[in-house]
Amino acid sequence: MLQTQVPPLPQPGMLELYYVPLLVRLAVVAAIASVLARSGQFKRALLRESRTLNQRLELAVWLSVVFGASVAVSMLPVYRALGVDLGLEGALLAGLLGGYVSGLLSGILISIPAVIGGQHLSMVLLAGVGVLGGLLRDWAPDPEEIWRFSPLPDLNIYRFFTEKRNYRRAAFHLLTLAGILCAEFLRQTIGDLSSAENSPFRLTPRIASNPHPGFISYAALYLATLLAVAIPLKIWNNTRNERKLEEQERLLAEARLAALTSQINPHFLFNTLNSVSSLIRTDPDQARLMVVRLSKVLRRLLRKHENFTPLREELSFIEDYLSIEVVRFGDKLRFEKDAAADTLDMLVPSMMLQPLVENSIKHGISRKVEGGAIRIRTHRTDSRLHLLVEDDGVGIPEDKLATLLDRGIGVTNVNERLKVLFGNDYRMWVESQPGQGTRIQIEMPELHTQLAAVS
Repeated sequence: MLQTQVPPLPQPGMLELYYVPLLVRLAVVAAIASVLARSGQFKRALLRESRTLNQRLELAVWLSVVFGASVAVSMLPVYRALGVDLGLEGALLAGLLGGYVSGLLSGILISIPAVIGGQHLSMVLLAGVGVLGGLLRDWAPDPEEIWRFSPLPDLNIYRFFTEKRNYRRAAFHLLTLAGILCAEFLRQTIGDLSSAENSPFRLTPRIASNPHPGFISYAALYLATLLAVAIPLKIWNNTRNERKLEEQERLLAEARLAALTSQINPHFLFNTLNSVSSLIRTDPDQARLMVVRLSKVLRRLLRKHENFTPLREELSFIEDYLSIEVVRFGDKLRFEKDAAADTLDMLVPSMMLQPLVENSIKHGISRKVEGGAIRIRTHRTDSRLHLLVEDDGVGIPEDKLATLLDRGIGVTNVNERLKVLFGNDYRMWVESQPGQGTRIQIEMPELHTQLAAVS
């Protein structure tokens, strides 16, 4: 009887044994860093350079959960050969980012799955590595240097010899590089001394038929460890930079809004005081009444420090303001208001309507012998607010109308504030015909969706 000989299964080569697990390790650590970077709470933790004890514990828990999971997966026989154990890298990162407390606690928590699996030395190793990360953080001349760490030794050596005025900065990068390499050396040493056939401290399972890794394999292993620490730092640093840029844009928007608002207040006060001064000699009683009404308006201005106000309050302010102007113009000035009920609680930039109304009075109605009316209308469509300020004054010549949004204080100020708030998501346009009046229309989205960015 013929017997068929089954050929032996091919033994895994160096690529499958050592290099594939290294690539898997880097892919897993990049995935972990990317997932954490999507969490708003973790982003806020990264932005803090000085942390309270509770915030350090919070950071330690975040890192312990994800990196401890990688240790737990690596303890499963079916996944052990993939090299997904990132406990050492997680403990070191916790120490670098959070200091001794975060590093020590993370090292202990991350090692729990390995301790349950019988690898009791893992807790000592990872706790010590976490403290090492805290020591390196203390050595950093500036916490920002941690985010600038490079795994390339030639770059760190170049920094040391070229940055003559900042040896400590260059020394920190070299020490961090050496610290990561020493931590990996300790992990491999413990793995070599371990009697377990499949020690989790080793890169791959110990199989007698496999060739012992050579220098190139060990060099690749140490390089992978350096990259496994540097990749999360780079990913999270990009996240920090994006959040810082958003914060700077928010602060810039607040500063511009405050500057524009403070520009309007003196302008309004100056014009009103001019009106009072013109009445003091001709009509002292009216001047006294105007001062009383002015004091009421000023109390509202001094009481309101927000950049935004409900539309109903803005319209009430306009009525107070126009009560002062009526003293000057008498029956020549009329005011009509048609505000839809569903718009009254919508937020608008503070002092947005007053400059437009003032322009209508100053450049439109005051130049008309018989006076005129100012009308304000509001309505809402598809979560957008529509505002109309209209007068039947003398109108604006066509040559001036084309550059109106770039001239003067009132209309330009309102346009600039809307641009800061909404970018291109608003419309403001002016229509006018000489002798017939002027219409200023504004269309903008509901403001409460933008409040988080600018207030």
